Amino acid sequence: MTAAPETGPARDADSAATPRLGKDLTGLEGLSAAQITSILDTAEPFKEVSRRRIKKVPVLRGQTIVNLFFEPSTRTRISFEFAEKRLSADTVHMAASASSLTKGENLVDTARNLEAMQIDMVVMRHPVSGAARFLAERIPSKVINAGDGRHEHPTQALLDLLTIRDHLGGIAGLRVCIVGDVLHSRVARSNIHGLLALGAEVAVCGPPTLLPIGISEMGVGVFTRVEEALEWADALNVLRLQLERMKHGYVPSLREYNRIWGISAARLARVPSRLILHPGPMNRGVEIDSDVADGPHSVILDQVTNGVAVRMAVLYLLSGGRPDLAEAAKGGGAK
Repeated sequence: MTAAPETGPARDADSAATPRLGKDLTGLEGLSAAQITSILDTAEPFKEVSRRRIKKVPVLRGQTIVNLFFEPSTRTRISFEFAEKRLSADTVHMAASASSLTKGENLVDTARNLEAMQIDMVVMRHPVSGAARFLAERIPSKVINAGDGRHEHPTQALLDLLTIRDHLGGIAGLRVCIVGDVLHSRVARSNIHGLLALGAEVAVCGPPTLLPIGISEMGVGVFTRVEEALEWADALNVLRLQLERMKHGYVPSLREYNRIWGISAARLARVPSRLILHPGPMNRGVEIDSDVADGPHSVILDQVTNGVAVRMAVLYLLSGGRPDLAEAAKGGGAK
């Protein structure tokens, strides 16, 4: 005999104990350890969906998601599109260069016009810090920040956290150093918030010109030499030089940067095994050498794979899904 679904006070208590994300995901700042962990735990069953022959579950069937990208993107945009399609959502990709924004329409009017077509979510990348929150406060549709200026890139940090947890067994107590162009990096800021919330020790390392003033006030250590960072850390998240955001000479030359700050096999050989992450795109031979990017310490492709599962988890949770039912949801069961 099949048992009846659990109802009443016991189920209500379980639901109340489940940490909810709220309407939007605009950043990791302010999220609790329980909320972040619930996203990572929810991503686990969705990994299996991507390994199937038929990579699709009907969790978001009937929901419409607009991908609104105001900056170039390959990994993030495609990863979100895969996540949406694997959850059976209807998706629309809108590039700013092909929209009415080029005719003077503002961001809110564009979003409200899209909402008039009965959309459910907006995934947005924007060059201005705070744009995602600005939009989220003005439209009833759910908003996911796919990167805004120098502010945050929450789903990238979440997939980094999931990759570290996969390989090192947990986050609490680990030492993680973010190396490179921290000044211009929204990835660095989201990683700092997420890692600290989960109990990791965090440090940054790079040329003084590429470290934000007062970065230590975020609760992180600062290394002035990459050799010291390698000695200290369990994992390194290596950032590229964002040359497109640099208007002046922040470093003498790319060759000089690689010589002093680049992560090379020779530097790694002097320390015990270290986990090497990179959010991409990589500048090979600048911040990271090819034999490191493609070597045994690298988990860069695992990050890409985890990105789809993490974004599936975020879409599922914001649509009202419960973390404790994610295992059933991957098979098309209850939300």
